[in-house]
Amino acid sequence: MSCIDTICVVIPALNPPVTFKQTITGLIEAGFCDIIVIDDGSNEASASLFNEIDKLPECTVLTHPENMGKGAALKTAFSFIIESRPNSPGAVTMDGDGQHLSSDVLKCANAMLQFDNAVVMGVRDFHHPDVPKRNSMGNRLTAFAFRTLFGIKLRDTQTGLRGIPAQHLPLMLEIPGTRFEYETNMLLEIEQRRIPFNEVEITTVYEDDSNDRSHFRPFVDSMIIITRIIKYAMSSVLSFLVDIGVFWLALLAFGDFFGMWSIPACTAIARIFSSFFNFNINRLLVFRRVKAYSSHLWRYYTLAVVQMTASAGVLWLLAQIFSGADSVGLLTVLKMLVDTTLFFLSYHIQRSWVFKS
Repeated sequence: MSCIDTICVVIPALNPPVTFKQTITGLIEAGFCDIIVIDDGSNEASASLFNEIDKLPECTVLTHPENMGKGAALKTAFSFIIESRPNSPGAVTMDGDGQHLSSDVLKCANAMLQFDNAVVMGVRDFHHPDVPKRNSMGNRLTAFAFRTLFGIKLRDTQTGLRGIPAQHLPLMLEIPGTRFEYETNMLLEIEQRRIPFNEVEITTVYEDDSNDRSHFRPFVDSMIIITRIIKYAMSSVLSFLVDIGVFWLALLAFGDFFGMWSIPACTAIARIFSSFFNFNINRLLVFRRVKAYSSHLWRYYTLAVVQMTASAGVLWLLAQIFSGADSVGLLTVLKMLVDTTLFFLSYHIQRSWVFKS
């Protein structure tokens, strides 16, 4: 088989199994000749194994003196590739626990070459009978969160087998995270940047029910991932609460003064406060955008005006439909229902248009 000369295979490793050498041999036999292994602070018992691998002409071993996490290991490799492999078309990342076959790595590498701008995802079949329930549940939880909160439809959000074209490697260094959450942040940033995904079916390999060799803790790490996703959306939730609170206070203070215009007037007052809060929090903490302030600002307030109009219009219509809707309490409840729906729609528009990179 011909050598895939310039594609880098990246393997983060922490106390790898004895079969790790076979994984490396399989990659070399598949034609890969630039394999980068990151020893992420493994114990002394693994030192001889890494020394053997480092002596192979196809391999380079990069070492962390202490465990820094999978995300940090990947960033170390990406930085090395940018500096030392300027002609490489990209990197294929994989796990070193025996779950990725060399034939599947080759499949992802070829897909990356075919679709030179897309990030390739090697996806597993989680309905396979050999998949441990904890892994299947962990992936389904994160896949549901991705689909619901961000509109990202991926069958395998936790796969470590990914092909990343060279032009995207500098972006990978900017993404926050040093451990397993880094791979989740990577997917969120790729989607935000409108970089396409290309899914490639790979073999599902689990040699035992406990899957002891994997350093991914499905329940604990899935909760870390889901918590981070929730934090990612928390700014909009807090802004929603600010909006509801100001609306309620404005109705109490100015409802009689504005008369028949109380609903649109109080909606406008609430939106002025919540929108300014939401814009700055989203821009700096959620979407991490520090440039193009004016561009983001006019897009944001264009959306805010449309959303405010829709909120006031639908709320006014509901007030005409439901008898007794002129009370402050019922109006506030109706506004919560209306704005809950608009919240999800607005979030997706902010993600895809307002704060687009």
